Amino acid sequence: MRNPLRRYYTFSCYRRRPLLGSPRARDRFVAILNEVRSRFGFRLIGYVVMPEHVHLLISEPKTANPSKVLQVLKQKVSSALHPKPTKSSSELGGSEAPELHFWQRRFYDFNVWSSEKVREKLEYMHANPVKRELVEHPKDWPWSSWWHYENGEEGLITIDSVIEEEKEQMKVKIRALETEGCGTRKPLSPQVAPGARSTRG
Repeated sequence: MRNPLRRYYTFSCYRRRPLLGSPRARDRFVAILNEVRSRFGFRLIGYVVMPEHVHLLISEPKTANPSKVLQVLKQKVSSALHPKPTKSSSELGGSEAPELHFWQRRFYDFNVWSSEKVREKLEYMHANPVKRELVEHPKDWPWSSWWHYENGEEGLITIDSVIEEEKEQMKVKIRALETEGCGTRKPLSPQVAPGARSTRG
């Protein structure tokens, strides 16, 4: 049985601006991510929310294609966090006018099949805040799945552990082998020793 497909996404705020730069904005993103996960039925394997971009590692959604899920997530976050321009403010123009966009239109996605690649992506995400010198250790950045994998503790959102996913996958494999074995096994017919007479009259 082939490993389940996971999808790794990277998407950025418009012109890489730190529109997720405040704790409040990152908290709101995570809350909306949880709502969208419940709506579309995908597993959240890992994530990190940075000030100007996001990394997600998720399973295939049950009720929509991945592009639709990402579209809804970005729209909901934009509506919640982006100030709506008023007529008077839009007439100001120049640097005074509010930015109309929250997200870059394009995003990067990568299909992840192997357990090794899953671990590689998780390690990369969890190290991101440290590499950017936002914190000294991943434990100091609550907007990621680090706490779940390192300490078995839930952070701001429940993580669908890849470890548990692999256990379920193994159970499915075992059940399939057991079913296959039961289905192909034939009843043994009695063997008659060479030279022995049959008891039938």
